[in-house]
Amino acid sequence: MSSTLLFFIVLAAMALAYYIGRQRAIGVVGGVSQINRLHSLPSYYGYYAALLVGLPAMLLLLLWVGLQGQILTALTLAELPPEVTADLSEGQLSLLTSDIRNLASGNLMGRDPSPAVEAAAARFQQLQQIATLSLWALTGAVVLAGMAWAWQHTKPSFRARNRVESILMLVMILFSLIAILTTLGIVLSVLFESIRFFQMVPWTEFLFGTRWSPQIALRAEQVGASGAFGAIPLFTGTLLISFIAMLLAVPVGLLSAVYLAEYAPRKVRAWAKPVLEILAGIPTVVYGFFAALTVAPFFRDLGQSVGLDVASESALAAGLVMGIMIVPFVSSLSEDVINAVPQSLRDGSYALGATQSETIRRIIFPAALPGIVGGVLLAVSRAIGETMIVVMAAGLAANLTANPLASVTTVTVQIVTLLTGDQEFDSAKTLAAFALGLTLFVVTLVLNVIALHIVRKYREQYD
Repeated sequence: MSSTLLFFIVLAAMALAYYIGRQRAIGVVGGVSQINRLHSLPSYYGYYAALLVGLPAMLLLLLWVGLQGQILTALTLAELPPEVTADLSEGQLSLLTSDIRNLASGNLMGRDPSPAVEAAAARFQQLQQIATLSLWALTGAVVLAGMAWAWQHTKPSFRARNRVESILMLVMILFSLIAILTTLGIVLSVLFESIRFFQMVPWTEFLFGTRWSPQIALRAEQVGASGAFGAIPLFTGTLLISFIAMLLAVPVGLLSAVYLAEYAPRKVRAWAKPVLEILAGIPTVVYGFFAALTVAPFFRDLGQSVGLDVASESALAAGLVMGIMIVPFVSSLSEDVINAVPQSLRDGSYALGATQSETIRRIIFPAALPGIVGGVLLAVSRAIGETMIVVMAAGLAANLTANPLASVTTVTVQIVTLLTGDQEFDSAKTLAAFALGLTLFVVTLVLNVIALHIVRKYREQYD
């Protein structure tokens, strides 16, 4: 009796409640011919019954599934003999909990469990069965109570439509608050950890330092782990790779958008645009493999043939492949903006004797320029936040260079590197990832705000 099965049963109960509520509304007025006596359409009475049945049951199921594991674990550990849990660290207690859970679920342990662990696993399994039966019983009671409430309140004067709209409004407000609070929680968590980092490392060193080596010495005699947190090489590498990507993505994306919007026949546009947008659906790790196994060796061999020193992992390879990935973003957004330019502007230009190319250059492109700039800035944000391609094609070396043939790294790559593996969140090395994340968040937020400002400011200029 899994929670998934119960979820689908609740959905079926909602469908049944809708049917019963609708039929009940029709029945209280004496049939279909008398539904004009109802305040609302019969379907609203069905929606009201379905919402009363489904929403409380879904909320109960969500809370139960989310809290059941913690409550059962706490009850099981509380019943263990004191000598079993005495003098256990937090990690050891977590390991003991995992052993109890694994044994209760039937997974064999790598070692023979102690009698206390076996008893705890049996108790945990027993509590799980009790919790499951209780969940089913409570859910059934909530469903029946909701159906009884809807049945009792189904009267000709009942404002079912108003109640349904109010309930849906509350649901939308709730989900909006969840989205806002989630974003706020992410920002605050990154901010608080960044503050801890800046208490260890001065923010001036982080923002203006030119050496990045986040290894902290564990012993006084340890060599090569002094810890340098100057993020300028990371910012430089990020800007270099993003600049190379945009050099490819912007011209190719804009020209393809102009062709598809103004020159391409309808049949060509029907298949060319979906094919172009397939590039946006390819996983970035695939682009990374392509860059590491094909593009980077090609540029390395090409550089050797002409006497240039090209790194095996270069900013040029990562930037070009990233540009290919971003082309659909620029192309799709630009085409939509170009198509949104009023046809009257085109007709007026043609009526004055302008050619199609002149109309595009002097009328359509200036009219669509704010939207195009907004799309390009959004594409820049996408390039700055890319990780997998840079990890696989540009390397991990934090070099302060503007040479596209050299190996560089970016902010996102260092975040992944610093948080990979088992880490202690009390060291400057790990907390540096949050400072980098906060910086990246601020940069992308500024770019998105600029893009939205440009679009909103000039959107209705040609309407």
